Amino acid sequence: MDEDRLADRLALQELKASYFRYLDTKQWPAWRELFTDDMVFYADDAPVPSEIPPTTTNGDDFVEMVSSVLADAVTVHQGHMPELRFTDQENANGIWAMFDWVDSSGRGGTSMQGFGHYHEHYVKGDDGSWRIKELRLTRLRTDLTAATGTVPRKVEPWKRPVSAW
Repeated sequence: MDEDRLADRLALQELKASYFRYLDTKQWPAWRELFTDDMVFYADDAPVPSEIPPTTTNGDDFVEMVSSVLADAVTVHQGHMPELRFTDQENANGIWAMFDWVDSSGRGGTSMQGFGHYHEHYVKGDDGSWRIKELRLTRLRTDLTAATGTVPRKVEPWKRPVSAW
Protein backbone atom coordinates (compact mmCIF):
# COMPACT_ATOMS: atom_id res chain seq x y z
CA MET A 1 0.00 0.00 0.00
CA ASP A 2 1.52 3.33 -1.02
CA GLU A 3 1.80 6.41 1.18
CA ASP A 4 -1.21 8.19 -0.38
CA ARG A 5 -3.45 5.16 0.15
CA LEU A 6 -2.31 4.89 3.78
CA ALA A 7 -3.12 8.58 4.26
CA ASP A 8 -6.59 8.02 2.76
CA ARG A 9 -7.16 5.04 5.04
CA LEU A 10 -6.22 7.12 8.09
CA ALA A 11 -8.49 9.94 6.90
CA LEU A 12 -11.44 7.53 6.68
CA GLN A 13 -10.77 6.24 10.19
CA GLU A 14 -10.64 9.81 11.48
CA LEU A 15 -13.86 10.62 9.59
CA LYS A 16 -15.66 7.81 11.40
CA ALA A 17 -14.15 8.78 14.76
CA SER A 18 -15.44 12.32 14.23
CA TYR A 19 -18.82 10.89 13.23
CA PHE A 20 -19.20 9.19 16.61
CA ARG A 21 -17.81 12.07 18.69
CA TYR A 22 -19.92 14.76 17.00
CA LEU A 23 -23.00 12.54 17.23
CA ASP A 24 -22.62 11.79 20.94
CA THR A 25 -21.77 15.40 21.84
CA LYS A 26 -24.58 16.71 19.61
CA GLN A 27 -22.34 18.96 17.53
CA TRP A 28 -24.85 18.93 14.66
CA PRO A 29 -23.27 21.55 12.34
CA ALA A 30 -19.87 19.80 12.54
CA TRP A 31 -21.58 16.39 12.10
CA ARG A 32 -23.36 17.66 8.96
CA GLU A 33 -20.01 18.47 7.34
CA LEU A 34 -19.13 14.75 7.33
CA PHE A 35 -21.81 13.93 4.71
CA THR A 36 -22.27 14.71 1.04
CA ASP A 37 -25.30 16.82 0.10
CA ASP A 38 -26.84 13.79 -1.64
CA MET A 39 -26.06 11.39 1.21
CA VAL A 40 -28.43 8.42 1.45
CA PHE A 41 -29.28 6.64 4.72
CA TYR A 42 -30.85 3.20 5.10
CA ALA A 43 -31.93 1.53 8.34
CA ASP A 44 -32.13 -2.17 7.52
CA ASP A 45 -34.79 -3.65 9.76
CA ALA A 46 -36.68 -5.63 7.12
CA PRO A 47 -36.14 -9.31 6.28
CA VAL A 48 -34.95 -8.45 2.76
CA PRO A 49 -32.63 -5.41 2.92
CA SER A 50 -32.77 -4.77 -0.83
CA GLU A 51 -36.50 -4.03 -0.49
CA ILE A 52 -35.99 -1.18 1.97
CA PRO A 53 -36.32 2.33 0.58
CA PRO A 54 -33.88 4.91 1.89
CA THR A 55 -34.89 6.59 5.14
CA THR A 56 -33.38 9.90 4.00
CA THR A 57 -31.86 11.02 0.73
CA ASN A 58 -29.79 14.07 1.64
CA GLY A 59 -27.41 15.15 4.33
CA ASP A 60 -29.60 17.91 5.75
CA ASP A 61 -32.61 15.61 6.22
CA PHE A 62 -30.44 12.93 7.83
CA VAL A 63 -29.00 15.35 10.40
CA GLU A 64 -32.45 16.83 11.08
CA MET A 65 -33.95 13.37 11.62
CA VAL A 66 -31.19 12.13 13.94
CA SER A 67 -30.90 15.38 15.91
CA SER A 68 -34.65 15.45 16.60
CA VAL A 69 -34.77 11.76 17.62
CA LEU A 70 -31.78 12.13 19.96
CA ALA A 71 -32.49 15.65 21.23
CA ASP A 72 -33.06 14.56 24.85
CA ALA A 73 -31.11 11.31 24.81
CA VAL A 74 -27.66 10.51 26.11
CA THR A 75 -25.86 8.36 23.57
CA VAL A 76 -22.64 6.38 23.33
CA HIS A 77 -21.60 5.11 19.90
CA GLN A 78 -18.55 3.02 19.11
CA GLY A 79 -17.16 1.66 15.87
CA HIS A 80 -14.63 -1.12 15.66
CA MET A 81 -12.64 -3.24 13.22
CA PRO A 82 -12.90 -1.18 10.02
CA GLU A 83 -12.86 -3.05 6.73
CA LEU A 84 -11.93 -0.40 4.15
CA ARG A 85 -11.72 -1.02 0.40
CA PHE A 86 -10.81 1.58 -2.21
CA THR A 87 -12.53 1.32 -5.57
CA ASP A 88 -10.56 4.20 -7.14
CA GLN A 89 -8.83 7.43 -6.08
CA GLU A 90 -12.07 9.14 -5.01
CA ASN A 91 -14.29 6.26 -3.82
CA ALA A 92 -14.12 3.76 -0.99
CA ASN A 93 -16.40 1.39 0.89
CA GLY A 94 -16.27 0.51 4.55
CA ILE A 95 -17.85 -1.80 7.07
CA TRP A 96 -17.58 -1.03 10.79
CA ALA A 97 -18.73 -3.25 13.64
CA MET A 98 -20.80 -1.02 15.91
CA PHE A 99 -22.22 -0.71 19.39
CA ASP A 100 -24.58 1.98 20.59
CA TRP A 101 -26.32 2.88 23.82
CA VAL A 102 -29.25 5.28 23.69
CA ASP A 103 -30.66 6.43 27.02
CA SER A 104 -33.95 8.26 26.53
CA SER A 105 -35.07 7.86 30.13
CA GLY A 106 -35.01 11.63 30.66
CA ARG A 107 -38.26 11.77 28.67
CA GLY A 108 -39.72 8.83 30.57
CA GLY A 109 -38.63 6.55 27.77
CA THR A 110 -36.44 3.51 27.68
CA SER A 111 -32.82 2.72 27.13
CA MET A 112 -31.47 0.46 24.45
CA GLN A 113 -28.21 -0.99 23.33
CA GLY A 114 -27.55 -2.21 19.85
CA PHE A 115 -24.98 -4.27 18.04
CA GLY A 116 -24.47 -4.45 14.30
CA HIS A 117 -22.62 -2.88 11.40
CA TYR A 118 -22.32 0.33 9.47
CA HIS A 119 -21.94 -0.26 5.72
CA GLU A 120 -20.72 2.93 4.08
CA HIS A 121 -19.66 4.45 0.78
CA TYR A 122 -17.24 7.38 0.89
CA VAL A 123 -16.28 9.94 -1.72
CA LYS A 124 -13.31 12.28 -1.74
CA GLY A 125 -14.37 15.83 -2.53
CA ASP A 126 -12.61 18.45 -4.62
CA ASP A 127 -11.33 19.89 -1.33
CA GLY A 128 -9.51 16.59 -0.63
CA SER A 129 -11.80 15.65 2.28
CA TRP A 130 -13.54 12.30 2.51
CA ARG A 131 -17.29 12.33 3.23
CA ILE A 132 -19.97 9.73 3.78
CA LYS A 133 -22.19 9.40 0.70
CA GLU A 134 -24.16 6.32 1.74
CA LEU A 135 -24.74 4.87 5.19
CA ARG A 136 -26.59 1.62 5.81
CA LEU A 137 -27.11 0.61 9.45
CA THR A 138 -27.77 -3.09 10.01
CA ARG A 139 -28.49 -4.37 13.48
CA LEU A 140 -27.75 -7.88 14.63
CA ARG A 141 -29.20 -7.36 18.09
CA THR A 142 -31.10 -4.66 19.96
CA ASP A 143 -31.75 -4.91 23.69
CA LEU A 144 -34.41 -2.63 25.17
CA THR A 145 -34.11 -1.98 28.87
CA ALA A 146 -36.08 -0.12 31.49
CA ALA A 147 -35.37 3.54 32.00
CA THR A 148 -32.10 4.02 33.84
CA GLY A 149 -33.31 7.03 35.79
CA THR A 150 -32.49 10.66 35.37
CA VAL A 151 -30.36 11.44 32.37
CA PRO A 152 -27.03 12.86 33.56
CA ARG A 153 -26.32 16.53 33.03
CA LYS A 154 -25.25 17.49 29.56
CA VAL A 155 -21.48 17.41 29.17
CA GLU A 156 -20.16 20.06 26.85
CA PRO A 157 -17.67 19.02 24.14
CA TRP A 158 -14.06 19.38 25.09
CA LYS A 159 -12.83 22.81 24.03
CA ARG A 160 -9.08 22.20 23.89
CA PRO A 161 -7.74 23.57 20.59
CA VAL A 162 -6.49 20.95 18.15
CA SER A 163 -3.22 22.87 17.79
CA ALA A 164 -2.52 22.07 21.45
CA TRP A 165 -2.15 18.37 20.68
